[in-house]
Amino acid sequence: MDLDQQLQALIENAPSDGRTPEAIAAIAPVLKLFASQLQHLEYYILQTLDEGWVLTTLSNRAQPDVEKNVLYAFPTLKDAADFQVEPDPQIVALPLPVTHILFQMFAMDIVNSTVFFETPGNLASGTEVNREDLQNLIHSQLQQMRSVPKAQPNPIPPDIA
Repeated sequence: MDLDQQLQALIENAPSDGRTPEAIAAIAPVLKLFASQLQHLEYYILQTLDEGWVLTTLSNRAQPDVEKNVLYAFPTLKDAADFQVEPDPQIVALPLPVTHILFQMFAMDIVNSTVFFETPGNLASGTEVNREDLQNLIHSQLQQMRSVPKAQPNPIPPDIA
């Protein structure tokens, strides 16, 4: 699926509560912007058997009390498997469209960032997407959408004399 198809799937699979599909459509340009800066259309995410995402808590060496929760996104199934030192039968790696990963990251307060490993076989460097950056741009997009006045139908007929 290309990025537009991924976004359409997000919108179509959203709860039909009258608001969520419209909200996803409104933030779709932001999701597409971030996704287009990454190299792959889908990444493998380590998950528990009940589909909970596996997060890694990182500590700052200079400030041990400063921590952040990071999600790792892998370009191949092998990379995801190689990441686990001891294979855990309760952990599986499933492919997810990149826009869906970004959307979920935005929705999850516990995730501080996602590291997208771009090069198969290289788990030493990746592209980090900070949740706060994504969140700020999404909020900005939503503010712009709210500030655009909606066209009001003119209650006076044009042929009134």
